[in-house]
Amino acid sequence: MRYIFKFPDIGEGLDEGTIIKWYVTKGQEITAGQPLVEMETDKVVADIPSPKSGIIITRFGNEGETIHVGTPLVEIEIEGVYGEDAIAEAKTTVKIVPQEEESAGVVGTIEVSGTNAFLPSSEEGFSTPEVIPEPITKVLATPVARALAKELGVDINRITGTGPRGRTTKADIQNFHLKNIPSVKPDLLTQTAHDEAFAYEPLTQIRKTIAKNMINSKLNAAHMTVIEEVEISDLIWIREKYKKAYADRNVKLTYLSFILKATVNALKQHQQLNSQLDMENNRMIYKNFYNIGIAVDTNEGLVVPVVKNADNLSVFQIAQKITELSEKAKERKLTLDEMKDGTFTLTNYGSIGGIFGIPVINYPQAGILGIGRILKTPVVKDNQIVVGNVLPLSLTVDHRIVDGGEAARFVIRIMDYLADPFSLMME
Repeated sequence: MRYIFKFPDIGEGLDEGTIIKWYVTKGQEITAGQPLVEMETDKVVADIPSPKSGIIITRFGNEGETIHVGTPLVEIEIEGVYGEDAIAEAKTTVKIVPQEEESAGVVGTIEVSGTNAFLPSSEEGFSTPEVIPEPITKVLATPVARALAKELGVDINRITGTGPRGRTTKADIQNFHLKNIPSVKPDLLTQTAHDEAFAYEPLTQIRKTIAKNMINSKLNAAHMTVIEEVEISDLIWIREKYKKAYADRNVKLTYLSFILKATVNALKQHQQLNSQLDMENNRMIYKNFYNIGIAVDTNEGLVVPVVKNADNLSVFQIAQKITELSEKAKERKLTLDEMKDGTFTLTNYGSIGGIFGIPVINYPQAGILGIGRILKTPVVKDNQIVVGNVLPLSLTVDHRIVDGGEAARFVIRIMDYLADPFSLMME
């Protein structure tokens, strides 16, 4: 019996994915639970496992190609399963446990519940022994090569590829273009074909998601930013004192740990900043939990894992969680659960070198706090000019929810905690 396994729905409203890497080839024998393909969605990068043991008859789709949920991935020859037995086994389900989003950059797995698991849980996907799928005749070519062919007006189907497995390369397209369009001006042709004035790279699912979310935020929230500076010499002294002790416990004590703690304490006194606007039901939603998102810069793009229930955590526990989430983000191992339900967000562009910025709200949240680079600058203490350590802060709020006065009071509350870090331990 042959079974066509389709790209499954892995939750969170994901409806498409990009094939990153095939783990199997035609004719290969596989076992249930063995990874078939690595797929990138706008939330996660996940390994899709086989629901059944058998032999790969056909692979659908090439690496770099985007497909939708429900599109065939592979056809598997299953020995010893026929008729009603095949349909019954097809109704067994699999439990999907994505592990992030690559995203922003993340890796995931799908856990098969049982050795006889199938997805989807219906009769769909099984064919009779007589049905033979039509062969796929799509030209093999990289996205860059396809983009070049489109730019030059070349029909890629007319080109015989010289790359691996007959893949059409950029050189094939350039040579075909040179031979068949002699009327092109030499200087323009040289610039386009040889100097490659333009480089093309397909958008990743994460980059598409970032673009969509940024536009969504700008279109649906009224952004207003308050910029402040706070002197944090006492905070620097405390961090230096305890940094080694934390490191001995495999935890990196960063300024972000204290800033997150200060932010949570301030949110508990300024509930408007921990809310969202529900226009459809003509109401405000105030959240009695404090899940703080931390923007993490990765090679694949910006991802925002969430420190859950941060109001119940000590500075050490917060530092521990930040270390864990940051490492998982950079290794593409975050889960979907670690990326959702945030109530407020911190973005630390100062860790790279930025001083001030105008952060964009992680919609539908009410605000986001930008953290700049600490600067040694002259400050006045006890009527004396001394060298101070100044931390720049930029608070962006949804002005529909938060008035200017409330935004100023909130950021001043955070500044008070950071200027006197012992007060963080007193509440």
